Amino acid sequence: MKALLGEKVNMSQIFDDVGNVIPVTLIRVWPNVVLQARTKEKDGYGAVQVGMGARRPKNINKAQKGHFEDLGNFRFVKEFRTDDTLERGAKLDVSVFAEGDMVKVSGISKGKGFQGVMKRHGFHGAPATHGTKHAHREPGSIGGSGGRAGGRVAKGIRMAGRMGGDRVTVQNLKIAKIDVDTNMLAIKGAVPGRRGTLLEIRG
Repeated sequence: MKALLGEKVNMSQIFDDVGNVIPVTLIRVWPNVVLQARTKEKDGYGAVQVGMGARRPKNINKAQKGHFEDLGNFRFVKEFRTDDTLERGAKLDVSVFAEGDMVKVSGISKGKGFQGVMKRHGFHGAPATHGTKHAHREPGSIGGSGGRAGGRVAKGIRMAGRMGGDRVTVQNLKIAKIDVDTNMLAIKGAVPGRRGTLLEIRG
């Protein structure tokens, strides 16, 4: 199974053999422990449930303690859909990937609070001159003029509102470097989230 949970550290850069700069995101992969294997016969789908990180025992409820048993006190628990069967207690690390592998990375994007239509949706705004007053960043008309929506505001029309904090997946990212000793992955390009964001890396 080519899938891991990791934690975003920061962005950096490395140099290739020719001296070109490669922008990378550094991801720390704590040991991923297999907690449960789901099968099509028993659960209706195939998946592997893994845990990563650690929490204080007092913050774990009884159901989770019973599920984890002696494997540890995990901070994150996620499932990866796969037909591979792994034994409970097996540990996964960065060695499941190789340098040059193409992966997709999922995470929660940075929350940006309440934003206007220009930042949130890329609206151009009103003309800067020719009589525009105090309306340069407004969205413009939102009504359904001409019977387009029956004289009401159409469902799904783009407006100002809370931006970010969404699950985002970036595909076709290349693993530039792997450090097995420190459990670090260097992935070319940017990935969702702030520092410390939980990331799902899938091959």
